[in-house]
Amino acid sequence: FDQNLHPEERFSPRDLIKKIKEQKEELGLIIDLTYTTRYYGPEELPATLCYSKILTMGHEIPNRHTIFQFKCIVKKFLRDNKDNDKLIGVHCTHGLNRTGYLVCRYLIDVEGMEPNTAIELFNRARGHPIERTNYIQDLQKR
Repeated sequence: FDQNLHPEERFSPRDLIKKIKEQKEELGLIIDLTYTTRYYGPEELPATLCYSKILTMGHEIPNRHTIFQFKCIVKKFLRDNKDNDKLIGVHCTHGLNRTGYLVCRYLIDVEGMEPNTAIELFNRARGHPIERTNYIQDLQKR
């Protein structure tokens, strides 16, 4: 995939880890929601970093199994890391719709947050709002 991009347009897992370290933070887990393996491989990540791949189709609401899997991975990581401040990185292709949906679903279902509060919090933290209305409507209704 990288060969199709100009060097200044590339952003590798190595670049991500470097940026996070520059901010005096530590990444502990990456949850990859893309429905492909073409962007990077887990072998590109340091052995100290946990990695979970949840194949998640774009444009459609994730199924119950995907939602359950996401919640379990996050809960286990938080439980195992309760004595540190390691970050969880979650991404899909654009880091917006699938990512936003599952992060908000966790905040709503596990943390008890109101749907609109969770959506606003994600949008503010991400710096770009969830765009797909089907995701937003599902978060607000379910």
